[in-house]
Order: sequence, then C-alpha cells, then structure tokens
Amino acid sequence: TLSLQTLFRSEAGRSARILEQTVRQQLSDYIVAHQEEFYRLAYSYVKNRDAALDVVQESIVKALAKSDTLRRPEYLKTWFYRILLNESMNHHRRAKRLVPLEDTLLETPAPARDPGERLDLYDAIERLDWKEQTVVRLRFFEDMKLEEIARVTNTNLNTVKSRLYKSLRRLRELTEEEC
Repeated sequence: TLSLQTLFRSEAGRSARILEQTVRQQLSDYIVAHQEEFYRLAYSYVKNRDAALDVVQESIVKALAKSDTLRRPEYLKTWFYRILLNESMNHHRRAKRLVPLEDTLLETPAPARDPGERLDLYDAIERLDWKEQTVVRLRFFEDMKLEEIARVTNTNLNTVKSRLYKSLRRLRELTEEEC
C-alpha cells in the first residue's frame, strides 16, 4: 500500500517536472521569437558578426541548461537578457586580452579628430563606460523599461536612472546635439 506521504511526493515531483517543461517551452518560444534582437544587442557589444552569433548561441545554451533556476516565469525576459549581457561582457573581456599579431605590427596612430567634427551616435555610445552603454542600449535599442533594466543589470532603479541621465548628457556633449 502506498502511504499518503509517498503519493504526495510523487505528485509534487510530477508537478515540478511539468512546471520545468512549461518553463523550457516558454524559454524556447521566447528565444525563437526574439533571436534577431539578441543578435543585435550582442553585435552592439562585440562588433563582429561571428562573435555576436557565438555570444547568442552561448547565452541560449546557458539559459537552456539553467532553465530550472528561473523561479518566476514572468521574469523570463530580464533573466535571459542578464545572461546575454554577461556573455557579451565575458566575450568583450576575453577579446581585449587577445591582440592579433597583425594589429600590433600595423599599429599606426589614429588620425586626430577635428574637434568640430560631429561624432556619429554609435561612436559616441562606444565612448561611454560599459555600464552606461548597457543602460543606453537596453533603454533605446531594446526598448526596455527602467525597472526591467534594473532587474537585468541587478542594479538599483535610481542608479539606472542616474546612469541614463548622465549618459544622455555625455552623449549630448559628444555629438553636440540636443538629445
């Protein structure tokens, strides 16, 4: 005879497996529906098509492997974007340590910029520090709300706001335009 406790554990295990399958299916659907956005964000960090595809692929692999750690499915978007950002930053760090031989041999000083020359917005964003770039890209390129950005970056909402406004002021200065 089965005890009530054994039956309860069996049902709880079955429910957990169903919930995990549901989360994995939601994750899979989300990935398929938004893959171009993921690529665009990764590319904005790594500036290379193949590297961006690698970052997205690695993010997907990690997300699928860790889908059981997603406690609240309503945070799927911010959870995945955090993984994507972390992978982008990891790639960026690894790439900074590697300097191709051709680059060291052919290094020439960059031509001096005319201070009156207007910077392209993308160039100006590249001049921001990493945290500011992240806030700007998520807010304006990925159309995320400030609360979502705070969750993705694991940062206080007021810190996200101050980084955004500081970044916008800096971009205005760099581009000499009204933002």
